[in-house]
Amino acid sequence: MGFDFFGIWNFLFGIFVSPTFAPVMKRFFGHFGKIVLMVWGGFSKPENLKVYWIEFMEQCMDIGIGSLPIVVIISLFMGMVMTVQFAYQLISPLIPKSVIGTLVRDSTIIEFSPTLVCIVLAGVIGSKIASELGNMRVSEQIDALEIMGINTRTYLVMPKILAGMIMIPCLIIISIAISIWGGYLAGMFSNILTRQQFFLGLTTGFNSYNLFFAIIKAFTFSFFITIIPAYYGYNVEGGALEIGRSSTKAVVLTCVMILCADYGLSILLL
Repeated sequence: MGFDFFGIWNFLFGIFVSPTFAPVMKRFFGHFGKIVLMVWGGFSKPENLKVYWIEFMEQCMDIGIGSLPIVVIISLFMGMVMTVQFAYQLISPLIPKSVIGTLVRDSTIIEFSPTLVCIVLAGVIGSKIASELGNMRVSEQIDALEIMGINTRTYLVMPKILAGMIMIPCLIIISIAISIWGGYLAGMFSNILTRQQFFLGLTTGFNSYNLFFAIIKAFTFSFFITIIPAYYGYNVEGGALEIGRSSTKAVVLTCVMILCADYGLSILLL
C-alpha cells in the first residue's frame, strides 16, 4: 500500500476551502503572520546591545532559576512514582528487577521529563510572560517605550524567547538527572531492588539517540512556551480582565501545541 499523496492533498485542500473550517484557517494564518512579524521585528534595529544583554540575563535568571524548584520537585516524585509503579506491574519472576532501572531511564528521557515538565513550565513561564506583557500593554508602558524610540519587540519579547530556548533545555537535562535519581531513591528505601540491580538496568542497552531526541523536543517546546504567551500578552486589547483571558488562552494553546509537536516529532525522529 503506497503513499497516497493526492489523497492527502485533496483532504487538506478540502479543509482549507471548506466553509466550516475557512474562518478557523483564516484566524490561524492571521495569528501566524502576526507572530512572524513580531519575531522579525524583534531581530531588527538592535540599538543598544548592552541594554538588551542585561535584559536577556535577567530573563535567564527569572526563567531558569525561578522555575528550578518546581522542576526539581516534579522530577523527583516523578522518578519515585515510576519506580514503584513499574515494580507493581512487573510481577513475573521471569523478568529481572533490573528492567525497572531501564524503564525508568527510557521513560524519563524520551517522554516524561521533556513533555510533562514542559507542560508544567507552560503554565509557570507562559502565564508569567503573557500577564507581564499584557499588563505593560494595558497600562500603556509599551506605547511609552515606542514613543521614546525603543524597539519593544527587541527589548521586551526577544530576550524572553531567547532565554527560554536556552534555559528550558537546561532545566530538562536537570529534570532527567533528578528523575532517575528519584527512581533510585525509591528503589532503595522501598526495598524494591538493590543498588546493583538499578545501576545494571540503568546502563544496559543505553541509546544516546534518546537523549538527542529529548533535547530536540526541549528546544521545540521551549519555543512554544515563550513565543505564544509573548504574542498574546504583547497584543492584548482591553482592560485587566483581558489580561487573564489572554494568559489562559496562551497557556491552553501552548499545551495543545506541545502535545501536537510531541506526536509529530515522535513520528519524524523515532
